Amino acid sequence: MDDQAFLEFAIAAARQGASEGGVPIGGALVVDGKVLGTGYNKRVQQSSAIRHGETDCLENIGRLPASVYAKATMYTTLSPCHMCSGAILLYGIPRVVLGENETFMGAEELLRSHGVEVINLDSQECKDLMAKFIAEKPDVWNEDIGEE
Repeated sequence: MDDQAFLEFAIAAARQGASEGGVPIGGALVVDGKVLGTGYNKRVQQSSAIRHGETDCLENIGRLPASVYAKATMYTTLSPCHMCSGAILLYGIPRVVLGENETFMGAEELLRSHGVEVINLDSQECKDLMAKFIAEKPDVWNEDIGEE
């Protein structure tokens, strides 16, 4: 499988979040060609301040040895925010593949400055998911990114 195929797991998770009325951002953690788990933004569903796609993915997988994270790729439908980038850095995940960064530019430069490989697939599907959500729920989107 290639990066686009693995991104599809994150997109499927994002679609699940959207179907529940949440922010359509998903994540998937892959090691050695195997999807260890997925997650999606659950801030709305769980009234959570921290359940973004990437952090939910990590939580769903549970504890892993550092050696596993060191071989992992985090796939995410949207450029990771500072909180999610911090989790990526904390666990030493060396590679991030994102669906897009037009809707939101996260902490990509922070990741790169710490040696993380960041790849943007510039996915129209990811952009469309976000555009639809933002048009329908701009207040929830602004809350999610910390704006008024």
